Amino acid sequence: MTTKELLIQEIETLPPELFAEALNLIRGIKTSYTEKEFKIAQQEAVSSSDSIDSGNEEQLTYRAASGRSILRHAGTWQGDDFEECLQSVYATRGKAKFDEENPFE
Repeated sequence: MTTKELLIQEIETLPPELFAEALNLIRGIKTSYTEKEFKIAQQEAVSSSDSIDSGNEEQLTYRAASGRSILRHAGTWQGDDFEECLQSVYATRGKAKFDEENPFE
């Protein structure tokens, strides 16, 4: 008996109240498999671009942002137009409507 046939046999003997849970499990397995395949494809693309760009002296590496750089500027407004800018923001912002199809119109 193949794996697919065994899986179908198990699903047929599953109580109906567990169908939703089984479906979520199968979808989770498919999602994690797809993510792994995507990561492998990205690594292959990076390694192939490394071999193409091997003549470059430096390789840039990605480093996730920590947010510390923006905190250095917190509270350091420069200029005399702060109140004007703040009033402009208050005057032009809209309210979100969550009862329509497009809430941000």
